[in-house]
Amino acid sequence: MKIHHIRNATEVVDYAGKKFLIDPMLSEKGAFPPFPNSARQDQMNPLVDLPTSVDNIVNNVDAVLLTHLHLDHFDDAAKKLLPKDIKMFVQNEADEKEVQKAGFKNVEILTKNTEFEGIQLIKTEAHHGEGDIWKGAGPVMGFVFKHSNEKTLYVAGDTIWYNAVQDVIKTHKPDIIVVNGGDNHFLDGKSLIMGKEDIYKVYKAAPDAKIVVVHMEAVNHWGLSRKELKAFIKEKGMSSSNVLVPDDGQSYKF
Repeated sequence: MKIHHIRNATEVVDYAGKKFLIDPMLSEKGAFPPFPNSARQDQMNPLVDLPTSVDNIVNNVDAVLLTHLHLDHFDDAAKKLLPKDIKMFVQNEADEKEVQKAGFKNVEILTKNTEFEGIQLIKTEAHHGEGDIWKGAGPVMGFVFKHSNEKTLYVAGDTIWYNAVQDVIKTHKPDIIVVNGGDNHFLDGKSLIMGKEDIYKVYKAAPDAKIVVVHMEAVNHWGLSRKELKAFIKEKGMSSSNVLVPDDGQSYKF
């Protein structure tokens, strides 16, 4: 498999001969307002440019996976630029209706038993924030990719560390884990996604897996920088070859 990290939570995954686009945020830098009640209110989102052309991202995509429909995971540019007949996987009926309303004709709700072109796609639970903050953030999913010719891939989605994430790791024993680890939060300080301590828990639960940390420094409410995370990885004695912190545009083959 090849994982091409684009920006924020946007990834292009080549897996078992198919190309998947995950959580496309394809707007130009500064296209939409900052998220409210959070840091950097003077900075428009996205904070950074795409590292490659949109054509390079959307060409020859076989399917799109949407963990949820927040603007930094599925924006107006993605709605405009993606072919309306492309296969779209979503988490529930509400998201299905919204994606169909945007003009997409081939939308399917992901389940724990979905198959696409011989690839198993398994919906997993996710918890978008600490305490009660997830109620405002709304539902979200992760997913596991499985195929006999590939390593098992777990994309955790916008989630903190909690028992369901640990259960996915125990059940599916993923070789590769993509975590959204920018510790994004509002001014109340409660994390919406994983921070460095959560990433450490993932590492301890799956010490032999390759962990790819994304969703960093791309939207205004980020709380953990790549530099700080790399220092934490060293401080905790985690293997820097097992906990990977890609720059925008960086790719890995596994």
